[in-house]
Amino acid sequence: MTRLSRRTALFTAAAATVAATLRVRPARAQAAGPYSLPPLPYGFDANEPHIDAQTMMIHHDRHHAAYVANLNAAVKDYPQLAAMSPDALVARLADIPEQVRTAIRNNGGGHVNHSMFWQIMGGKGGAPAGALADAINRDFGGFEALKTQFNRTGAGVFGSGWVFVTVTREGKLALAPRPNQDTPLMDGGRVLFGNDVWEHAYYLKYQNRRPDYLAAWWNVLDWTKVAARYDQAKAGTLTI
Repeated sequence: MTRLSRRTALFTAAAATVAATLRVRPARAQAAGPYSLPPLPYGFDANEPHIDAQTMMIHHDRHHAAYVANLNAAVKDYPQLAAMSPDALVARLADIPEQVRTAIRNNGGGHVNHSMFWQIMGGKGGAPAGALADAINRDFGGFEALKTQFNRTGAGVFGSGWVFVTVTREGKLALAPRPNQDTPLMDGGRVLFGNDVWEHAYYLKYQNRRPDYLAAWWNVLDWTKVAARYDQAKAGTLTI
């Protein structure tokens, strides 16, 4: 085998290893503490070509994992806080000791936001149906109008943040942008679904083209999962 062909073979083998890594969910050690990184419910490549596998891996296994680790570190000396569910923790920020309030706001918010985010993706897009579609027609003037308003709001978030659709116990929907890792849970609201507009969610593929990412993201939504969240909200059982 020539030197060139040997080098080519080695490169091909390395590329195949990377590709396999991005398609298989590896076992991950969890940080010590009450909170844990939820497993991604599909392969890293499930949202291709709209969200690339490498972004999904980095986003879940590094960024979300860091929020979990930092949240565990924040509550380690506060057993009363460690006993609370993540959604209850961020909903009661005013009661959190000042020494750890910011850490819990940032990392608890990051944990609940991303836990919701993974749940609603991995689908094939399309359009909502049934009672959820009726609510979207009522509160936004139709699905296309919702997408237009949602994308415009997401593109307008300055710096890092999220754009959410909130839902009340009565099933009413509304748009709610938030900075950083804030969440409507902090204001007593509930999230139906939302999109992460931090650069780490899209920069490898879209660079500074956030509007392109927002437009493409609708193609990976799982409307069955979103509809289940809508039903849970009306039943009063929706958490994150």
